[in-house]
Amino acid sequence: MSALGELRQIGRIRRSEQSAVDKAAARRDNKAAYLFLLPWFIGLGLITIGPMVASLFLSFTKYNLLQPPTFTGVDNFARMFEDERLHNALGVTFVYVLVSVPLQLAAALGLAVLLDRGLRGLSFYRSVFYLPSLLGSSVAIAVLWKQVFGSEGLVNVMLGWFGVEGQSWIANPETALSTLITLNVWTFGAPMVIFLAGLRQIPTMYYEAAEVDGATRRQRFARITLPLLTPIIFFNFVLQLIHAFQSFTQAFIISSGTGGPADSTLFYTLYLYNRGFANFDMGYASALAWVLLIIIGAFTAINFWASKYWVFYDD
Repeated sequence: MSALGELRQIGRIRRSEQSAVDKAAARRDNKAAYLFLLPWFIGLGLITIGPMVASLFLSFTKYNLLQPPTFTGVDNFARMFEDERLHNALGVTFVYVLVSVPLQLAAALGLAVLLDRGLRGLSFYRSVFYLPSLLGSSVAIAVLWKQVFGSEGLVNVMLGWFGVEGQSWIANPETALSTLITLNVWTFGAPMVIFLAGLRQIPTMYYEAAEVDGATRRQRFARITLPLLTPIIFFNFVLQLIHAFQSFTQAFIISSGTGGPADSTLFYTLYLYNRGFANFDMGYASALAWVLLIIIGAFTAINFWASKYWVFYDD
């Protein structure tokens, strides 16, 4: 064998040895990573996947928490077609979602545009406006909201300044749902911060060129800001839509867990809770939970399908 051949052979042996060393190091790194991820995997199985599989099984059974579940097939799902209170809960939930989410995003975008104009003390205002989003789903804020719209609440006190006689807004079936919609709109802080981050990513040269061409502020907003912000709008819309479908605490506190008055605040999640933990009809409640998952999944899929017609990406 020539000297050149020997060198090549030595090189192949060294590369093979180095490859074996690298593979061994990679295996050690993988073991360490899996070890650190083990608590998360355990939580995923015990807290998420396990209960989901159990609820799927219970949705096909009759189960009252006191006796063993009895398999009934699709009876729980068939009952939903005759459940008038469920139909009302669906209607209330759809109104809440389809009204409050667009209003919330509009308020968030409007305020983000104002804050994006170089306002002094921006960090302070951003924190103040974000605070309601942190507290909006808490029991304390729901209790406060109940007091604000009560018969002697802040709203009626302010109306009294103008000689208007107030009412208990949460006790009136025609206005109770509106108070919950207002509460959800008030928690616009999270989407506002995301909108503000998106606005900061739009190159200023677009606005400068449009201003040179004589475009008004409204035209710049309609032709530059909105199209370039559509991915952020889509992201916020999907997140807030899912969050609105899952709303529970506000309606539970405002109505004291009944969905009243006259089921005007009976959200789907509240009805599901009452069926499972008040009526001990856990099999039916599990079926309701899976139907809610299907509804949210359907709305999300529709949004992703429709996004190709109005969401603009640079690429």
